[in-house]
Amino acid sequence: MNIPFKPVRVEAVARVTKKTRLPKQIRVSVGSAMILGLSNARLDIAPTTIYLMTYRRGKCSANCGFCPQAKESRGRTDMLSRVSWPTYPTKLVLNEVSRAYEGAEIKRVCFQALNYPEVFTHLTAFVNTIFEQAHMPISVSCQPARREDIVQLVSAGAERIGIPLDAAAKWVFNRIKGSSARGPYTWEKQFKLLNEAVDVFGKGKVSTHLIVGLGETERQMIKTIQDCVDMTVLPGLFAFTPIPGTALAKEKRPPIEVYRRIQVARHLILHGVARYEDMSFDGKGFLTCFGVDGETLMKVIEAGEPFLTSGCPDCNRPFYNEKPSGPIYNYPRKLTEEELARIVNQLGFLVKERGCLPCPSELESRKIYVQDARLCKAKWPVKIWLRPRWKTRG
Repeated sequence: MNIPFKPVRVEAVARVTKKTRLPKQIRVSVGSAMILGLSNARLDIAPTTIYLMTYRRGKCSANCGFCPQAKESRGRTDMLSRVSWPTYPTKLVLNEVSRAYEGAEIKRVCFQALNYPEVFTHLTAFVNTIFEQAHMPISVSCQPARREDIVQLVSAGAERIGIPLDAAAKWVFNRIKGSSARGPYTWEKQFKLLNEAVDVFGKGKVSTHLIVGLGETERQMIKTIQDCVDMTVLPGLFAFTPIPGTALAKEKRPPIEVYRRIQVARHLILHGVARYEDMSFDGKGFLTCFGVDGETLMKVIEAGEPFLTSGCPDCNRPFYNEKPSGPIYNYPRKLTEEELARIVNQLGFLVKERGCLPCPSELESRKIYVQDARLCKAKWPVKIWLRPRWKTRG
């Protein structure tokens, strides 16, 4: 899925973007602001991508239940997930991004976009300016309304586009960001736009977001991951994060063991090691078998790659879903041996010949001990509770 950077340009559209005036202000994630020298706060782990967001007075025209930018949200306007995004002068920020890329301090820039009438005019101006200044890899996470919006971005110099599904099942989508949420999106239109984006940007150049913990089953999430990979769309995983002021502010985060199983399944699917059809699930939709042999599964887990931040190349999104104190859903850097041992605890299984797990819905109060010394390097016994602590709907 990681295809070398080779931007596509459509000069007719690119010439139009040069006439577009840049907005005066732009939002910068707090970690990115530190990398760019715009803030002096302490940085625990440096982002490898600079994250910018369009600025406007007021909220987004969409109404996603998890988002503080939603039109009916009472959340802070400078927040996206649990990250604050202060505003800075646009020209200053874009000049600093170019400087940081030329100095090998960063590897990519990613623009996040609210929905409002002028958003694609603004995005193409941002992208074109950065492309002309630094010729660097540019990702845009946005919600196009039509194919022409997608063409406009690739013409301006964008290398990748992300169009978020967020939900892994149609009924969840409708409840969280579709008609039931008084939002403008439909499940069918999102998939149509993803297919059109692949046609415009090329295979392996389109991403989507999937949020674990919105009520879907593990089966539904893994099936949607497979559907995306079959479309050559890269699915990035996020853990649901309740944000004050949003419609879902009182909901709980997903259990870490559920997230870990989905991370492993995604890795196996993405790398062609297994497919959704090879995996097994119980009657409640819990994953019970990865469909690979135990040795293969152990190698995947030991490498630690499934548990790193997933998304565009060189995107590590430090602490986007979690506090540095943990629990860490997506690791922004290589894991330690102690962290790997903890993850085996969270996965909660003894590896069998076919990489199967104890059935979570049947083993609600059993303790399982991890015996593999290669992974369990801690001196204390590793105990796992497999009682599901969240409600799902089939």
